[in-house]
Amino acid sequence: MNMLENIQARLESLSKSERKVADAILAAPQDAIHKSIAALAAEAGVSEPTVNRFCRSLNTRGFPDFKLLLAQSLATGIPWVNRNVDENDDVRAYSDKIFESAMASLDQVRHGLNMNAINRAVDWLTQAKKLSFFGLGSSSTVAHDAMNKFLRFNVPVFWTDDIVLQRMSCMNCAEGDAVVLFSHTGRTRQIVELAQLAQENGAMVIAITTADTPLAHVASLALLLDVPEDTDIYIPMVSRLAQLTLLDVLATGFTLRRGAKFRDNLKRVKEALRVSRFDKATSVSGKTS
Repeated sequence: MNMLENIQARLESLSKSERKVADAILAAPQDAIHKSIAALAAEAGVSEPTVNRFCRSLNTRGFPDFKLLLAQSLATGIPWVNRNVDENDDVRAYSDKIFESAMASLDQVRHGLNMNAINRAVDWLTQAKKLSFFGLGSSSTVAHDAMNKFLRFNVPVFWTDDIVLQRMSCMNCAEGDAVVLFSHTGRTRQIVELAQLAQENGAMVIAITTADTPLAHVASLALLLDVPEDTDIYIPMVSRLAQLTLLDVLATGFTLRRGAKFRDNLKRVKEALRVSRFDKATSVSGKTS
């Protein structure tokens, strides 16, 4: 049962004020997914807490989660492009849809994170003798960003998008090394094989992936991202944003775990990089403004 059907099925059990919210949504569901909670409350003639109560009565975590599920009920989408975009959308419409879908999806991912697993991953990363970050396709760009972040941390880091070099690296892993693998689908055969190779050679394998997938099952530790995106049909967008955001969480945890003395080293790295940039008051021609 999708969200629209869920609303229809529960109409009779809603309170009088919650029924007003339901009626406003059912009258124009396409408009509702683009409204703020304040705008929807005003249209229904109720308070914002009433809108939140209505959303939770439908077994959602709140208004952002409700909007995401409602959008999924309405989505027909354009195959290979975006599930939320219609063929006749103008630039404002598809821009709003993409941003709102991304924000709602990230909020859903945030609420689904396992903090104990994240804490354990930070421990492993902090204690590792060497860090390797691998992915294929769009996940490779996230792995590359991970290398850029962790290179600043005065620890050996390796990244490549060449599957042969990835395999060689995993075959040469040793106890105390950590290998972080990115794959939204968790079904890419080469990535699952990398996890197996790295584990066979003593490495700790952290997978950033989807639940109940081959990669999640084979990894030493799986950080699961609940992203409602079918990358077999649509261009991966939100899944990549979720991976990048979780990567920031791990890098921040790594920095905090290492302590103040370690952050002094980060400061030196930042200062060393500053000389490669133009001063803010200097134009491209070299003249000061």
